[in-house]
Amino acid sequence: MALLTMRPPLLQVLYEDNHLLAVVKPAGLATMGVALDRPSLLHLARQYVKRRYQKPGNVYLGVMSRLDALATGVVLFARTSKAARRLTEQFRTRGVQKTYWAIVEAVVQPETGECADFVVRDERRQRMETAESKAPGAQEARLTYRRLKTFGGLSLLEVGLQTGRKHQIRVQLAHRGWPILGDRKYGSRRAFPAGIALHARRLAVVHPIKGEVIEFQAPLPKSWLALGIGEPS
Repeated sequence: MALLTMRPPLLQVLYEDNHLLAVVKPAGLATMGVALDRPSLLHLARQYVKRRYQKPGNVYLGVMSRLDALATGVVLFARTSKAARRLTEQFRTRGVQKTYWAIVEAVVQPETGECADFVVRDERRQRMETAESKAPGAQEARLTYRRLKTFGGLSLLEVGLQTGRKHQIRVQLAHRGWPILGDRKYGSRRAFPAGIALHARRLAVVHPIKGEVIEFQAPLPKSWLALGIGEPS
């Protein structure tokens, strides 16, 4: 109980050891990169480590995975520069398994598939767009999906992310007429209780020191439970 009182508000820890810290990001909180007077997940995580381990001075945390501010789910930090270097290489060589859940405004057909596109940033509209492969700045974007259930004209998808482009899942699904629930930027017409219905469900990496595969799974937010989507039994 005493340990919980030292945790900053909003921070839900999934796993921690001397090398890694995995936490759950809530909707509406930026992972990093905001003004000093605004909260971020990185700031909360640093405060947690500082208090938990009574560390003087600045706390090192390497951000290994990021989520859009509107999304929820697993975010991984490295607690040492050595762990950060090794994990960065895993992400670079696509040795990391990233699984998301998304609720989209469509009855998705076919039930399983792969989405392969090229995406570019539209600076004027501050969003990503699909593009031709030869377009300036175009980056390859790939993901796989599996439809888990349908309800009320919506589909729950499990998405396997093969590349890590900005807003990738949001833009690729919207491009096919499957906007993520609550995602007004990419065409959603329906509201979602908190943020958008995109959740980083699982992240699996090889532990940078122990060498064994370790998986982190984030529980579903209350906003999902309100739609009748609970944890599998």
